[in-house]
Amino acid sequence: MSFKTEQENFWAGDFGDDYIGRNDDRIGIASRTSLFSKIFDNTRQISSVLEFGANIGNNLQAINNLLPSCQLGAVEINQKAEAILKGRLPQAATFQGSIFDFSPEELGTYDLTYTSGVLIHINPDMLGEVYKRLYECSKKYIMVCEYYNPAPVEVSYRGHSERLFKRDFAGELLDLHPSMELLDYGFIYHRDNNFPGDDLNWFLLKK
Repeated sequence: MSFKTEQENFWAGDFGDDYIGRNDDRIGIASRTSLFSKIFDNTRQISSVLEFGANIGNNLQAINNLLPSCQLGAVEINQKAEAILKGRLPQAATFQGSIFDFSPEELGTYDLTYTSGVLIHINPDMLGEVYKRLYECSKKYIMVCEYYNPAPVEVSYRGHSERLFKRDFAGELLDLHPSMELLDYGFIYHRDNNFPGDDLNWFLLKK
């Protein structure tokens, strides 16, 4: 398959395959369930969610714990990860391929669209395309859970350059769509007593 950026090839290939093993953390689903319970406290009538970059579906499993009747959707570039996701959550509608090849017509629109640890790996020149899809596929809410930095910065990622970028993703979304409202935000700390995470900042926006 032909991709537009080096980052897509990175995650669709061997590194993305290896990541599956590191990401297969059933215990971590409890932390993700705690996170989404906080996020959902600030929403109303969530009946469908779409994750961009879902990998093997840990976040969607957490959401399914909280909202068993919720319609689940996923976009995932890595073929092996998408197959595992479908095995664990057969009710989820999935698109296996690049976010840049995805459009709302593929899976429809959802009450909540979100990313978690995905925007940080997107080529910065292509972020606008992901923001566009997050917005167009959302009926009500958008959530981003990523590494935050007030100014764009690149960080070495497991010995690789140009594979991890920090910035104010939520702020850029708000600047692109001034009519959106910031509902809530928070931080997931790796030393949390009960539900440790990956030092990520999350932001919940409403259209």
